Amino acid sequence: MNVRYRVELSQAERDELTAMLSGGKHAARKLKRAQILLAADAGSGDEEIARAVWVGGSTVYRTKRRFVEGNLEQALSEESRPGAERKLTGKEEALLVATACAKPPAGRARWTLELLAGEMVKLTDHESLSHETVRRRLAENHLKPWRREMWCVPRVDGEYVARMEDVLDIYAEAPDPKRPVVCFDESPIQLIGEVRQPIPAEPGQLERYDYEYRRNGTVNLFVFLDTNRPWRKVKVTARRTAKDYAQCMRELVDVHYPDADTIRVVQDNLSSHTAGALYQAFPPAEARRILRRLEFHYTPKHASWLNMVEIEIGVLRGQCLDRRIDDPNKLKREIAAWERQRNAARARINWMFTTDKARAKMGRAYPCPAKES
Repeated sequence: MNVRYRVELSQAERDELTAMLSGGKHAARKLKRAQILLAADAGSGDEEIARAVWVGGSTVYRTKRRFVEGNLEQALSEESRPGAERKLTGKEEALLVATACAKPPAGRARWTLELLAGEMVKLTDHESLSHETVRRRLAENHLKPWRREMWCVPRVDGEYVARMEDVLDIYAEAPDPKRPVVCFDESPIQLIGEVRQPIPAEPGQLERYDYEYRRNGTVNLFVFLDTNRPWRKVKVTARRTAKDYAQCMRELVDVHYPDADTIRVVQDNLSSHTAGALYQAFPPAEARRILRRLEFHYTPKHASWLNMVEIEIGVLRGQCLDRRIDDPNKLKREIAAWERQRNAARARINWMFTTDKARAKMGRAYPCPAKES
């Protein structure tokens, strides 16, 4: 370091560096270089700067040199660092990807980094290959063969498309108080109790609870959601039989929407979600009276994501039910409080998916009609 570099900043450069240090939104290394340049401009020596900024003397030297020989941007940025030569060639990387996407060896449920590294040693001339090399190459190709995701694979045909567009068209209609659209679904909830009392949180200490818990049975939630106004209703029941479903439909007609001409109900294909369930629960005349006010619209099979209430149930679980509750009465009180607060806040589901978007984004879902001969 025989060459001594002198830093002389312009006023504009001083202002830029000062603003950078006061902002606090930059990498720590970049902020240290800014401090070095300002201190050097003020006349401080290299050793003094190194002690004040807590860096080595070589860092002070390099920063000053890059400013004098280049500019402010070069002095603040990282120098390019020549990395080690990639161990796998392009063809070998392609072979690794193909191997990771293939079936694992006999006796193994899935590929691991160790298995893939060993397999690549067998398939190539490499004597060894590190797990980290395999991991980096897989990460570049967005592959994690040791993970998998459960997914409902629907049968996409004309019936699927017809039901999807029927539901989406209803969502897109202008609100009509006489013909409201209500999404309906149910969700089981397990009642979980504490075996030992949790230790409350305190400054510097998170709340702590025992991993052991006590099961206290299950209950069912019937959830209603109006698609055009900020209203939802959650009913807690011991079971979810056809008769329970029928009772929900009667309450929907007589209690929640007594003035509506027709209530359009969006629901899934559960076996109890039928007109017949009302005839199981009520006399024929009563069942017929209720059904005259209802109009059922079914989501496609394996497409419950089309039901807005699924989103609302997710919100309920995250905001209210993400804890241990073992008493059904307490559960009812907590859900009722959540329901009142959410309705008072006029919370709604912002549904963005439309029939036109479905046709544009899900072209594969639309069956091609056979050409006439």
